[in-house]
Amino acid sequence: MFSYTRKSINKIALFVAIIIFIILESFIKPIQAKPVEEETPQVTEIMEVATSPEPSEEPEYDWYIEIPKINLIAPISEGTDMETLNQFVGHFEETKKENGNVGLAAHNRGYPQNYFQDLKSLEINDEVFYKYNGIKKKYKIERNVIIKDTNWHYLENTKEDKITMITCVENKPELRRCLQATYVEGVS
Repeated sequence: MFSYTRKSINKIALFVAIIIFIILESFIKPIQAKPVEEETPQVTEIMEVATSPEPSEEPEYDWYIEIPKINLIAPISEGTDMETLNQFVGHFEETKKENGNVGLAAHNRGYPQNYFQDLKSLEINDEVFYKYNGIKKKYKIERNVIIKDTNWHYLENTKEDKITMITCVENKPELRRCLQATYVEGVS
């Protein structure tokens, strides 16, 4: 006959407990996995209201950038240091603010404010609005490229009114995403 020790009885009890747990879990999971159809749309509606500004709603900022396609309305502040970019879209101090080439930078992930997180989804002719000094202007994207972090060519002043937006490229610290938009018209 078999001789059972306390150690072997504990092993058998553990084995039986695991089997019972697996059997019970297979019955409980299908019950828990059933979605509640009425709750999901309500949660989605609330989130959309909280994240989508009304198109006719004018932001309270005096200096801002707006990109409707990615649902962005962000305040702009002078400078591109870490403190500024943690709160605002930063303005490259060497660039223009009104006429010429306006250079802007922002984080796209991993910081308190990631205003440029969806820039990579913008395409040629997508609209960008820029307001400074009481004047709002409409621009259209003409370029969305990846450049080296040492390439400052796109921030040089231009005769045309442009906005140049720069942000990092994920997992490639030596590269930057650079978008340029050209002036189309003034907006009331």
